[in-house]
Amino acid sequence: MNEQSATTSSIRATGFEGKVRFLSHDFLRCCLYVADCDDPEQGFTKRLYSKLIGTSQVLEDFLDFHGAKNNSQWYFYRELAATVRHLSLGGYSQKHISNRLGFYDLKEVGNLQDEGMRTQRFLTHSVIKLAPVILIEARRLDIGLPKKGFARDDFPGITTSDMLPNDIADEKKDLQKRNIVKIANDFLEIASQFDHLQFHKPKTHKEMLAMVPVTVNEVEMRRFEMLVHNLQSAFDTYVIHGGFRHGDQQLRMLRSHFSIVLHLLQIMGRLLHFYERHLHEAGYKSIYKEVRDNLAALIEPRMVLDRTINGCFYFVCHFLQQGQEVAQAILNANIEHNSITVGIPVELGFHSRPSLLVAKIVQHYGGQVELCVGEDRFDASSVLDIQWAGGKIHKENITEVVFKGDTRALHDIEILAGVNYGEDSMGKGIPLPKELSYLK
Repeated sequence: MNEQSATTSSIRATGFEGKVRFLSHDFLRCCLYVADCDDPEQGFTKRLYSKLIGTSQVLEDFLDFHGAKNNSQWYFYRELAATVRHLSLGGYSQKHISNRLGFYDLKEVGNLQDEGMRTQRFLTHSVIKLAPVILIEARRLDIGLPKKGFARDDFPGITTSDMLPNDIADEKKDLQKRNIVKIANDFLEIASQFDHLQFHKPKTHKEMLAMVPVTVNEVEMRRFEMLVHNLQSAFDTYVIHGGFRHGDQQLRMLRSHFSIVLHLLQIMGRLLHFYERHLHEAGYKSIYKEVRDNLAALIEPRMVLDRTINGCFYFVCHFLQQGQEVAQAILNANIEHNSITVGIPVELGFHSRPSLLVAKIVQHYGGQVELCVGEDRFDASSVLDIQWAGGKIHKENITEVVFKGDTRALHDIEILAGVNYGEDSMGKGIPLPKELSYLK
């Protein structure tokens, strides 16, 4: 009877014990391969990471279903499988960035390549350190080890020097400006939420401890990851169907910026989950603390934080900031432009409240809008500019002004003007129409 048949037979015979051996089989073959890997840089391919992800996830799910989280004998084995899964998911995304970096249309990548290599080495060597511990734990649990591990040929790289010819003609069709405008606007909105988190030099360990998990944590980063993923999906569905190696350069540049941000957020999500769930919060029971300490001895928490913040988050902020210029140019090139003539706020003119509301509308849509007073032009996204215009309006006793620019913003400014810019004649605020609920 061959090894696979023997394992299958044991499933019927022993229930949990048979199935855990069966589901551990390929996972442990990966561990045997990893433990003997003498060239991690070449041996850790996307295919290996994929195998580690799949085998560890099935095993982790099986153990969770059968209560391993609450069993002192099986808890450590379960945690080891979970750790391999999260590190491998991060490694897969980092490998993807390294493979694709030459195809991304990015102006300034800084030391991303070097930092990416540091992250890859950390993830790779972490899995290597885990492998023998997993094998020892499997023996302790009486899980029979496979006779041999996988071979190097089982995990070839997926990239070659060849490239298929681009033989699908560009029909120069309408690229659906409405979708382009929405995507560019959504990118600007996401990027603006990171403006206060920008940093220009590596964070110290003390600074990182203050950030994680208070301001930078798994829940928030996964939320942003989903937003950026939706952005990329919409782009690939409605703008460039055949990828991004050809076509409009600005659109390719925009996609490159949110694509690399997406993969960096994916790495962050996995590292933050591992840190918060398995290293940061150990629980109050002794077995949890013991396992946490064992994992921390294998995978240094300080390095997990460093790769999360200095290796990934720095570049998330960098490329979001860099991409804003591209998104703004695309937005202004594709939005519909118009002009409206509206009255000024009755009695008090453009003081702080109406100026702020107008600026918020323009900022919400992201397109350019100008407030025109005679021959002068003022930036309607700037409260200060609008108030400067208000001084000229008051001085010259002007009762109507013209707004020119993004049709979407003009529509809402017209609604705002219809309710005297949200205040009564005494300057007291009044309820805004439901169309402007985003201003609250």
